[in-house]
Amino acid sequence: MRIFEVALLLTGTVLPYVKRPLLMRIQSGYVLFFLGILILLHLLIEGWRWQMIPAYVLILTVGWSIQVLDVNKPARLSFARVVGFISLTFLIFTGWLLPSVFPVFSLPEPRGIYSVGTEMIHVKTGEEEGITSEPADERELMLKIWYPGESDVSSLKGEKYLDEAGREGFAVKYGLPPSALNYLDYVETYAFADIPVAKDTFPVLIFSHGYGSKATGYYALLTEIASRGYVIVNMNHTFESLGVTFPDGRKEYFDYDYQREISSGSMELVQPIRDAFKNGFDYRERHPIVREAVKDYFEGEIQDRWAEDMILTMDLLEEWNTEGLLKGRLDLNKIGVFGHSVGGGAAGNVAMRDDRVKAAVNLDGIQWGSMIDTTYSIPYLYVSADWPEDHEDINSHIYIHKSSDYFYEAKLLKSGHPDFMDIPFMIPYPSLSGSGDIDPRLGTEIVTNLVTSFFDRHLKNIPEADPQAISEQYDLLDLTVFRGDSINKAR
Repeated sequence: MRIFEVALLLTGTVLPYVKRPLLMRIQSGYVLFFLGILILLHLLIEGWRWQMIPAYVLILTVGWSIQVLDVNKPARLSFARVVGFISLTFLIFTGWLLPSVFPVFSLPEPRGIYSVGTEMIHVKTGEEEGITSEPADERELMLKIWYPGESDVSSLKGEKYLDEAGREGFAVKYGLPPSALNYLDYVETYAFADIPVAKDTFPVLIFSHGYGSKATGYYALLTEIASRGYVIVNMNHTFESLGVTFPDGRKEYFDYDYQREISSGSMELVQPIRDAFKNGFDYRERHPIVREAVKDYFEGEIQDRWAEDMILTMDLLEEWNTEGLLKGRLDLNKIGVFGHSVGGGAAGNVAMRDDRVKAAVNLDGIQWGSMIDTTYSIPYLYVSADWPEDHEDINSHIYIHKSSDYFYEAKLLKSGHPDFMDIPFMIPYPSLSGSGDIDPRLGTEIVTNLVTSFFDRHLKNIPEADPQAISEQYDLLDLTVFRGDSINKAR
């Protein structure tokens, strides 16, 4: 919470219990003046938000009670006082709860040498849209580019956190009204729209988000990596992210009907895997069961579709490098892919299919499809959340052949699946967000250092960049490095 929000709530919490002795020493007008100044400073400096409404009601109620209190009359227990006490307790509880659950959070400031610029690019693919029911629909993508900037941004205000459709889709997913996330206007970002690109050429990373998530809800991750000298193309897979806003004002949201259609029968496919793990089958007994199931699971279809989006996007890089904001700034001999969750699996899918990709990272995504029969030929980094012991480790089977080059297998300890996103900043309670117990800033630092070191080593060809050295800096990072048939444990 912000400074004046805390001040308002502390005042509203303490004042009801000390007002009588306080008013015996200080005139009520001075106390009311203080309350008025406190609210005014909050509104002028921080701005109002709906999560603070119980706090506003609390302060007004306390102010009214101060105005009408006669300190010369002794306090007597009555039904009205009991009701008032219960109401006051409710206001105090909700007053602290709402702004705590939905805080105006702060994001980590990027540590790289570059400022971070952003650009939105609208792509009409010309391909048939396979998700909607209209045969004439063509697939459109709204891509966000994060890039190293050269401007002094100290006098600039960062862009708004998330576009309208992304906010609205997130709110609807959790049963909130679309306007519930307007308070995100107060979140400070370190990304600046359309500032000049730094004068150099940079490797290109294609990033794919999680299924049914905020496509651009990875500010902490992506601003840090871009600030260290990478152009990142942030995919937004239409109808399978929570929302996208097109230049003409159209908004498209996650298609829940389509999800239900393609996921029907999915439990029948994964249940044998769950049973194999639950019943204590050893690795050799489980492997053929997993092998059959992963090829037909519906998320494999999603990853195939997203891989097509990413490959089509790579086809556009040469054009972007000859005109527009990114002209002459893209090193097209150094292309990497990475993603989170289903997007991480999609990145791995692209790495199998397109030899323009020189390195790939999967952040806690299961690699559905045919990878279980495949060996990568490029450097690959897989980072897992710290799942419980009874979690089905499907990727231990899928990545059985690993890579003929480097294959890094990492685990971020005390983390949960959402810890690769901004979710732990946005909802700072692990029991609500599903994140782990790791401090969000530390988790972001570890992941960004690891991912950047990996791409520095295998795209920028910086010899001193070493993911293994990163693992040695942090007790909460386990890393095993495979090089062909050699294994080196970094902890």
